[in-house]
Amino acid sequence: MTENDGVSFDEELAGRIRDLVQAEKGLTEKKMFGGLAFLIGGNMAVSASGQGGLLVRVDPGKTVELAGGPHAHVAVMRGREMPGWLRVDADGVGTKGQLQRWVDEGVAYARSLPGKPSGSR
Repeated sequence: MTENDGVSFDEELAGRIRDLVQAEKGLTEKKMFGGLAFLIGGNMAVSASGQGGLLVRVDPGKTVELAGGPHAHVAVMRGREMPGWLRVDADGVGTKGQLQRWVDEGVAYARSLPGKPSGSR
């Protein structure tokens, strides 16, 4: 874990995510939500979470389906569940295949959204 600017996240996990998304067009990295987020076209796709594991942005209509498996649950922010946002425990991203699945979900959803102007990132 690294701490800088009050943000703490798993750098090894962030590096693994970076390896999977580095060829994506419109990729940026930004410290947010206590972790290191990877954005596509200004929309967050996935983050190495400061709480461990991943924070993944997914199609809100798939929230229940995707959270139904092991290691994944609906993210809770400020005391309420947030449809379209999942937390995936570190145990659920231990292999490249496990991580790839979640990165693909996040990237696909971020790509489906309108891009944001570069000034809003």
